[in-house]
Amino acid sequence: MRPMPEFRRPPPDPLEKATAERILSIRRWSEKLFSVRVSRSPAFRFTPGQWVRLGMPSGSGLPGSVIWRPYSMVSADYDEYLEFFSILVPGGAFSSRLAAADIGDMLYVEKLPYGYLTAARFTGGRHLWLLGSGTGVAPYLSILRDPDVWQRYDERVLAYSVSQARDLAYRDELAALADDPLLGTDRPPLRFVAIVTRETVPGTLQARLPALIADGSLEQAAGLDLTPEDSRILVCGNPQMLDDVRDALLARGLRPDRSAAPGHFATENYW
Repeated sequence: MRPMPEFRRPPPDPLEKATAERILSIRRWSEKLFSVRVSRSPAFRFTPGQWVRLGMPSGSGLPGSVIWRPYSMVSADYDEYLEFFSILVPGGAFSSRLAAADIGDMLYVEKLPYGYLTAARFTGGRHLWLLGSGTGVAPYLSILRDPDVWQRYDERVLAYSVSQARDLAYRDELAALADDPLLGTDRPPLRFVAIVTRETVPGTLQARLPALIADGSLEQAAGLDLTPEDSRILVCGNPQMLDDVRDALLARGLRPDRSAAPGHFATENYW
């Protein structure tokens, strides 16, 4: 009697849940930081602040084998392209491949975005605070190009923390917000607080975000108070930073925002 042939399920087709896009441009900020701009499917929709999974062939030789990683959109929701901000992780299976990619190479983009680190999630509040470290600034670049954010909030603060000054990416884009006609006129400019923790740089703060919240230095630099009545806060960064900032905000009488209990701040792990 001949054995029955083994049934093997065919590998999943990445295009069932993603579209195949092409890299349009690559911008290198430093030896580790870079941005990638890719084509965008006309059907892809997202809310500023959300993220999507990107895929690249694993190189294993197995059909359909793809490595996936989450990335927040840097681009505005109305841009015809998608842009992502990345750090090269030594030995990283995905980031190493992405850093070595070239214009015209293919990148899979899942069809559905995820995440709730959005300005629209909050109830009330007059001042929107965006606190980010490293590449955790990525979703804020999209949020700050949303006209609704400029209409809904009286003030907007971006506190951007990096290790060294050369890691402060997108400075020109942030400065250009003041002249963006889509964001309206007769509005206060963005209150930008640059933080460089491992070197002394004129015009920047040097301590970690939790310490700057605890001692009031962040509010002094922004020229605005953190209060439960007025402040709505988004926090994006590595897990330790999130834990420490959460504790600092709780100590100031601010509470996390949840669907069942509206609050003052929300966090997203960017690790």
